[in-house]
Amino acid sequence: MVLESDAARASIAVAGGGLIELRFRDHDVNPLNWSVTPDLEPETDGRPHLRGHFLCLDRWGPPSQAEQQQGMPFHGEAARVVWQVNQRPEKGAATTRAAMDCRLPLAGLKVDRELSLDGSALTVREQVTNVNPRGRIFNWVQHPSIAPPFLADTTVVDSSAQQGFVQDGPLPAARATAATWPRVQIGKQSVDLRRFIDSGDDGHDVSSFIFAESAKLGWVTASNPQHGLLIGYVWKTRHYPWLNIWRYRYRGKVAARGLEFGTTGYHQPFPALVVQRQILGRALFEYIDTGETISKSYIVFLARIPRDFDGVAKLEYQDHQLHLHERKNENPRRLMVAVKDWLD
Repeated sequence: MVLESDAARASIAVAGGGLIELRFRDHDVNPLNWSVTPDLEPETDGRPHLRGHFLCLDRWGPPSQAEQQQGMPFHGEAARVVWQVNQRPEKGAATTRAAMDCRLPLAGLKVDRELSLDGSALTVREQVTNVNPRGRIFNWVQHPSIAPPFLADTTVVDSSAQQGFVQDGPLPAARATAATWPRVQIGKQSVDLRRFIDSGDDGHDVSSFIFAESAKLGWVTASNPQHGLLIGYVWKTRHYPWLNIWRYRYRGKVAARGLEFGTTGYHQPFPALVVQRQILGRALFEYIDTGETISKSYIVFLARIPRDFDGVAKLEYQDHQLHLHERKNENPRRLMVAVKDWLD
């Protein structure tokens, strides 16, 4: 399913529901061109597989052993089922709209999604309904994955995230002992998460962060000055209080970065989440009652950047525009992206 505006093009795979393309119409580089590699998960002919920006629902990460035996996949079913198109893309005077939905038979959830593309900003509204006869806990995480050629040594990731931790390390007992964005300790190395470079090693790591108590918006951007291109996401922190950064090298090369925002920051099965309950004062799951519908939204956008752009220090929303302030001490520039369809 393809939505087009005068400026940009967005493609959504019906098989799996992933946003697999977002690019300017006059630009060849698509930041969301990632597809799962065989060492992570072998593709099965004819079945949806993890691609681009996919939805993790009803969980983020692995099922329990018992759930796995019953067929529950890693990251849940939303990216493993075929979605139905309810409204094919319709282009109005300025906005192109579409709608789709899916059912998750094992989770007992229904997902409705509305998309609105205006200029280079795509607004996505999702509703999750519990069709089970009982209430349950669940998680809801957006999993954008950027890949080469957009992802390169020169690509810089910025965010309003604050305290966090590395999934393979000890859990912080308090904010004072937590890592501070963008620097984390991975093994014996102090790592700046703004950049990700080839090292000759394979493997991946995940770091998770929360936002300031006073922050109403969360955001993350990835900038590639060589391609003159920035992709960004913005959402309300009451919808998605966590940002999770996944870094992945394959065959010694940088292969993917996940800019994942959602309702949890603990990459564990539900039994572990129930025991832990919170990290850094933030919940690790949500509850949805039988028959209840919960709504969340986010905006993904593109911007053109100069070749000497240093990244984003601050993002603000004013008068139907996103204002992106450059991370620069002297004469910082400001980018503006029109957003007509704001967050719920």
